[in-house]
Amino acid sequence: MIKITESNLTIMVTDMDRAIGFYEKIGLTIKQRWDNHYAMMTAEGITIGLHPSEGADNSSGSVSIGFMIDKISEAKDLLAANGITYKEDDGKSGHYLHFTDPDNTVLYFVEPKWR
Repeated sequence: MIKITESNLTIMVTDMDRAIGFYEKIGLTIKQRWDNHYAMMTAEGITIGLHPSEGADNSSGSVSIGFMIDKISEAKDLLAANGITYKEDDGKSGHYLHFTDPDNTVLYFVEPKWR
């Protein structure tokens, strides 16, 4: 049986510097960068790979990435301070802020109700 030691979710981006800057603004840090060939952004419990893509098929598909947080008010302040538009949703499982990165990957912050 294979032992998985670490994992990451890779998304396609059109501009590496812009993508890195965006993910830093929402709280991730660079784990590793290989020039404009690939970068790994990390936060507690997740590593996101940024892979350059050109052309019409730049989509990361129907993936959405959620970040669990303690205080939705702090996430609202962070998004507003960085000019990031979001939609708010108070769902059964938590309070959500839905937004996208510069390449339209769907992201959300959620303050879970079960904590």
